Amino acid sequence: MNHTFKSIGLLILLFVTTQMANAQYTETINTNSPGRSQGAFAVGKGVAQVEGSLYYRTEEHDLQRYDRDYIGANFQLRYGAFLERLEFSYVGNYATVDQTDFNGSVSSETSFSNFSRSTLGAKYLVFDPLKFFGEKQVNLLSWKANNRLNWKDLIPAVSIYAGANLNFGSTTNPLAPPNDPTVSPRIELITQNNWGRWVFVTNIVADRISTDFPSYQLFLTMTHSVNNKWAIFAEYQGIKSDFYSDDLGRGGVAYLVTKDWQVDASGTLNFKDTPSVFQVNVGMSYRLDFHKDSPIKQTGNGQGSGKKSKKDKKKNKLNLEEEGGI
Repeated sequence: MNHTFKSIGLLILLFVTTQMANAQYTETINTNSPGRSQGAFAVGKGVAQVEGSLYYRTEEHDLQRYDRDYIGANFQLRYGAFLERLEFSYVGNYATVDQTDFNGSVSSETSFSNFSRSTLGAKYLVFDPLKFFGEKQVNLLSWKANNRLNWKDLIPAVSIYAGANLNFGSTTNPLAPPNDPTVSPRIELITQNNWGRWVFVTNIVADRISTDFPSYQLFLTMTHSVNNKWAIFAEYQGIKSDFYSDDLGRGGVAYLVTKDWQVDASGTLNFKDTPSVFQVNVGMSYRLDFHKDSPIKQTGNGQGSGKKSKKDKKKNKLNLEEEGGI
C-alpha cells in the first residue's frame, strides 16, 4: 500500500513539474452546480464565486423504521489565487431534520440540525490536454474531419483535490459518523473530458480516510449545453462506507442569466429502501470577476506571447462548456 501511494505521489509530481502553462480562463461563469461533483478547472486567478442551493429531502428507512424530512442548504465558496490552475474552496451542507420513529407502540418525533459536510480544501489542475496538444485545427473543407472523434479527445483534463473536514460541534452529530474527529482528510482525483457541447466529469473520492468510518465515492456526471443559455445534466453518485452506502441518481437543468449569474434546479433519487431517498434542489451561482489577463509565455506547444486578443476572448465565450460551465 505504501509503495502504491509513493507511485501515485511520484506521478502527480511529474505532472505538476512538466505542465506549468496557465489554464484557460472563461469569460462566462464556470460552476459545479447543479451537480454534486466538481469539474477539473479552477475558476481563475482573482475570481471569487459562490454556489448554493436550498433543498428538501425525504427519507424512509424500512429496517430502522423511521422517516426523515430535511430542509437544508448546500453551498460552495470558491476563490482562485496565486496561479490560474489553483483554487481554494469551502464546501458546506447544513440541514434541519424532523425524524419520526415507529419502533415503539407509539411513534415519537425528534428534531436536530447540523452540518453533514464542512470542508476546506484546494484543487490544482495538473494536466490540461488543450494546453498540451494545442487547439484542434479547423478544416474548412470537411465537416466530417471537424466532427470525427480523435484519440486525443479521450484524454481528460486531470486535477487533484485535498481538503480537511471540520467538525467543531460539542455534541454528537447524527448526520456524521460516530466519534467523528475534529479534523479528517478528504482527497479527490478529478477528470474532465470536453466533447463540444458535451462535458463528462469523474470524481474519485476518499473521505475521512484516517477515521473509523472512511467513505469512498464515485461521481460520473454528463452535462450537455443545449444552447448558450440552457444546459441539462445527469449524474451518478456511488457511496461505500460502513456508516452509509448508497447509489444515487441525479438530474437537472441550469440557465445562464448573465455571464456571471446562473440559476438551476435538480432532483435526486436512489435505488434502495434503507433508506429510500427523494430530494429536490433549487439554486444559483454568482461570481465576482477580478481576473486580469496576464502575458502567455511561449511554450513548446506553439502558444504565442502577449495578452489575449479580442478573437481569443470571443472563442473563450463560445466554448465555455469546455471549462465546465453551462
